[in-house]
Amino acid sequence: MTAQSESTVASGIAAGADDAARGRAATEAEVLAAARSAKAAAREVALASTDTKNAALGAMAAALREHSGALLAANAADVDAARRAGTAEALIDRLTLTDARIGSMASGLEDLVALPDPIGTVVRSSELPSGLALTQVRVPLGVVAIIYEARPNVTADAAGIALKAGNAVLLRGSGSAYASNEAIVAVLRQAVTSVGMPTDAIVLVPGTDRSSVKYVMTARGLVDVIIPRGGAGLIRAVVDGSTVPVIETGVGNCHVYVDATADIPMAIDILLNSKTRRPSVCNAAENVLVARGIAAAFVPRAAAALAASGVTIHADEAFAALAGDTATVPATEADFDTEYLSLDIAAAVVGGVDEAIEHIRRHGTGHTEAIVTSDDAAAAAFTSRIDAAAVMVNASTAFTDGGEFGFGAEIGISTQKLHARGPMGLAELTSTKYIVAGRGQTRAAS
Repeated sequence: MTAQSESTVASGIAAGADDAARGRAATEAEVLAAARSAKAAAREVALASTDTKNAALGAMAAALREHSGALLAANAADVDAARRAGTAEALIDRLTLTDARIGSMASGLEDLVALPDPIGTVVRSSELPSGLALTQVRVPLGVVAIIYEARPNVTADAAGIALKAGNAVLLRGSGSAYASNEAIVAVLRQAVTSVGMPTDAIVLVPGTDRSSVKYVMTARGLVDVIIPRGGAGLIRAVVDGSTVPVIETGVGNCHVYVDATADIPMAIDILLNSKTRRPSVCNAAENVLVARGIAAAFVPRAAAALAASGVTIHADEAFAALAGDTATVPATEADFDTEYLSLDIAAAVVGGVDEAIEHIRRHGTGHTEAIVTSDDAAAAAFTSRIDAAAVMVNASTAFTDGGEFGFGAEIGISTQKLHARGPMGLAELTSTKYIVAGRGQTRAAS
């Protein structure tokens, strides 16, 4: 980078630190001006070639590595402020950047380069009886606003995925990560500019107070879609308060149902992986349901294995009675509705697959549900009757992930049914349009 580029990045980072320290409240005019900037840039980004977008992603990755020291310094200010505010260490860990995490952010951007560009992809085509040639192709959404919590790595991930799909991105992270996010965005904006893309392809929403979120949510006509990423409270607030279309991402109250015909060692492996691999993510299992016909053999071994992994079991009476020497705590009805995001799990014994399905219908959130069984009929009943974005048969809930599904990257996991459902990769950050080619045809009067 030139000395002027270095100065631009440094001043952007410094501004972010100052804003974070002040806890600045952005005005509606400032937020809407940021959205207008992104809207203007979106028209250019939509026309960018695959080579240009890939060059931008490579420049973004290189810039993150080059400026890692400045990014870590900005992040240290956020982490220090969080500690002084008494923030839980688990949340501080999500907030913290390290050299390795910055390296992973850069690698994620480089991985996007290898993925096919969705823009212009033909979804379907046909010749109509009128002789018109009809083609449906993928096009960008326009301005994608991401409202997210804590993790500053999302800033780079979201910017990269949105850009590869031909969109401008409007980023609104949590106030606790404002200095980190401002620093990352300053670096990324300079990088995209260096390859000829508009600087405002990546825009950070100004301000650290909640009013700026409200202004984004009601910027209809400037923002084309909002994707919230975070806890249930954040997602519900965005869904309920937005006049802009929202793609609802997943609160994950996920279940593992162990059928009467399950292979017990397999079921225990799947349960442990689903619960303990990463308890704080939305595809982690929060409930285990066990068929009565296998409960006496399965529950003592499973309870011991969960306890050995540090999991607290919130058990109904039947499960607790079979847990042997493993301590459990009594489950309330609320426990079965809880997305713990921790080493806790609710556990119940059910009559069989029908009762398991009914339990999941009452308590599930439509994210990921799993059955462990050797009975094809039980598997078929489960997969056909469970209403969720992903249904696993003899596999861990942890596989609900864009990378694991072969999408290469993901902006979130949608639990709604419109436009996108499940892990949202590049294709899910596009819309479509119809191109109709004729030879002078006109439509007859009706």
